[in-house]
Order: sequence, then C-alpha cells, then structure tokens
Amino acid sequence: MKRADIFSRTRTGALTALAAVIALIAMAAPARAQIRQREPNSEYAARRERLRAQVDAPVVIFGYTGRESASEAYVFNQDTNFYYLTGHNEEGAALLIIPNGAAAKGWTGSNEVFYLPPRNPALERWNGPRIGPDDPGAHEKTGFAEVRQFSALVADLKTLAKNHSTLYTLLPGRNDAGYPHLQNWTDWLAKNDPDVKLVQIAPKIGALRQIKSQTEIALLTRAIELSVDAHLAAMKMMSPGLMEYQVAARMLEIHQAGGCETEAYAPIVGAGFNSTVLHYDKVGARIEDGDIVVLDVGGQFSGYTADITRTLPANGKYTSRQREIYDVVYGAQQAALAVVKPGAHFGGAGGLQQIARDYMDAHGKDLHGAPLGKYFIHGLGHHLGLDVHDAGDPGRTLEPGMVITIEPGIYIPEEKIGVRIEDDVLVTETGYKLLTERLPRSADDVEKMMAQGKSGSR
Repeated sequence: MKRADIFSRTRTGALTALAAVIALIAMAAPARAQIRQREPNSEYAARRERLRAQVDAPVVIFGYTGRESASEAYVFNQDTNFYYLTGHNEEGAALLIIPNGAAAKGWTGSNEVFYLPPRNPALERWNGPRIGPDDPGAHEKTGFAEVRQFSALVADLKTLAKNHSTLYTLLPGRNDAGYPHLQNWTDWLAKNDPDVKLVQIAPKIGALRQIKSQTEIALLTRAIELSVDAHLAAMKMMSPGLMEYQVAARMLEIHQAGGCETEAYAPIVGAGFNSTVLHYDKVGARIEDGDIVVLDVGGQFSGYTADITRTLPANGKYTSRQREIYDVVYGAQQAALAVVKPGAHFGGAGGLQQIARDYMDAHGKDLHGAPLGKYFIHGLGHHLGLDVHDAGDPGRTLEPGMVITIEPGIYIPEEKIGVRIEDDVLVTETGYKLLTERLPRSADDVEKMMAQGKSGSR
C-alpha cells in the first residue's frame, strides 16, 4: 500500500530505504539490470491505434529527458504513459499521433511519428549507445515507420496547427511531484504553438492501461515471482536481533539477482510500533523479541511492478493478541477476494472496501471494546502495472485482464500492532487468479514457513 504520488519510484537516489541498505548488498548483488524485456512492437502499435480511434485531434507525448535527477544513483526509468505506447526506454524522445482523417486537413506525413534526439558520440562513450533518428535500424528497433529528428517536431506542430485548433497531451495535475516533467513540456508547447488549445489525454491512456495484455501479465508475473522469492527469504531469516535494513537488504538482493532494474517503491520493513506507520521507510530499528513486523516490498521487472505485504512475528510465533488481529485481517481479505470478479468494484455500497471493513467490525474489538474497522485507514486496493498505483479510474468496475491488489490492514499504535496482508490479483472471466498464491497468507502457514527457515529445511 503505497502513496498515489509514487514519483519517487523514478528517482532512485531519493529512495531513503535504498540508501540504508545499498552498502550491505553492493558487494554481493549484481548491478541493476538495464536491458528490459520489451513486448513486441506490434503490441505498442496496437495500443497507439486504439488511442488514435478515440481522438479527433493530434496527440503529442514526451518521454523523460534523463535529467530527472542529479544523483549519482539515478537510474533512467521512462515515463510510464510514454513507455506504454512506445516501449522506448531511452532519453529525449517524443511521440506524435495523427487522428484518422487528418490527411484531408493538409497533413502529408505518417499517422504516427517518433522523434529522437541526434546521436552524441562523446556522451555515448560514457553512457553507451542510443538509437538515433538516422540509424539504419531505427524503424525496426522502434517499431515506427517514420522516425525524425526531435528538432523537426516544432515545424510539424505548426503545420498541424493550420488545420487543428486542439492538441491532446499529458497535462500536469494536482498530484504531480518531483521533477516537473509535464509542466515543462506544457510550457514548451504553449511557447511553440501558442494558438492551440491543449487537452488532457491521460484518462484515455489510463483506461487502456487498466486492461493488461498477455505479455504485460507475463512481465507482471515475473516481477511478482521475484518478489515472492524475496518475501520467502525474509520469512526464513526473520529473527529478533536483526536490523530492519538487514531484512530489506536480503530482499533487494534477490530482486536484483533475478533481473529487477529497481524497486517498485521504497521498501517498508517496520517492527513493533513501526508496523503501525503505513509508509514507514527508515528501516533503521532493531527487531525485538515479541515484535510484529510488516514487510511491504516489491520489485520492478522490465518496467512492471509487484506490490506485496506480509506481517511476521519476529520470533516465529504470533502472540495471542497478534494472532487475533492477524486473523481478522486475513478474514477480511478472504471475504473481499470471495467477491472479486468482473462487475465488482472497490468503493460504494456493497463494494470490496465495505465488505472488508464490515468483516473487521464484526470480528474483533480494540482494548476499549470498539470495533476494529476504524483502524483500517486506507483503501483496500489499487490497480497494478507500470506504476505501483497504476493509471486509470480507481473506481472503474472490474473487468477481465485487470491486475489489482487486495490489501486490508489494521493499525493500532496503542498496542504496537500493525497488520497488513497484500496480494496481487488478476481478474479473470469468471473470478480471479491469485498471482501471489505461492506466498503463505494464513497465520499457521506463515509460522510453518518461518519454522522451516529456523530448521534449515527447504
């Protein structure tokens, strides 16, 4: 369960937890994977075609520039909307999509154009080869029939402006944070094409992104499987006396060894009172005997993110009160999962959120006799994909091909007990598939896995 404004995912140097653990794993872990497994060019082209069919004016979208952070630890991670439509993970590119019928309005070029910066041999000596607009293989590599110099974009927009008074693009919103990517390019468009009205395209792209292709599901599954491996390792190593960052370091090592290019979000490993802090990312405390420990850690593989949480007893056995709270959260998750299928929805009357909260209220009390539902202080879940809180309308009715999280939680600071169980779920034609099924969920199964770790069995 992460912040909606998870922009820090693209700014590796800003992840506070990574700073705490990187020294521990630098010698043991391989470098971050920099070669993504792309989907076929035909998949990206089909997405652009679906978007083109929904617009009546040109669309222009800009990729990241590579200047999003000055940190030495920065790893380039493309704007997710741009990547969804292009599969291009290099700096400084732009995409122009021309609506159907534009030829009748004076446009003589292709119905989509990809713009790339010129090759810079001196810079490539430091950062490695890039695809240039004049490269012989540029069309095959990018999947675009027409690839132009980025500098040609201004003239092309002016040509289109003669017959199109509107231009679709990604406009900045209230939740934008960090590097002002969208604002910068909105200002650039306003300066170079001042008479054209700019219209937000994000909702249309977000709606497309909510239904995953088979290749997207395969990449998501790989990210999830690596993250499950990391959680299993954490269950087997967990014991009093460890530091939170030692557990996080082991999990990150497994992600990187499996090919994850970065973390999906700042790792959360919170023991005792820290388990009740939803976005705890300091990972600096000692894990004490009797603590309960929340681990919310997921890797990013080929751009796609996992998001998994488990709550462990530090010594391998829940106290009676910890188990009581854990069983309520587990029951609430089971109740919500039971109704996940096409047509279900997160919010509103009869929604998954209400089902989970009602279960909590009916099955447990705090120390003062009050129902536990009030300690469930976040949403039950969200869409998952290229962003950990993926694009699109979070209130949209569930459909086959959506990948979501189901993550009820109860956090009682007074008792130093925080419990969250988070799993990744594919909505199918008839119900759902639990993509994290290999990872123990019930209290008994968690304790059994932790006991295997202590005994050294596999």
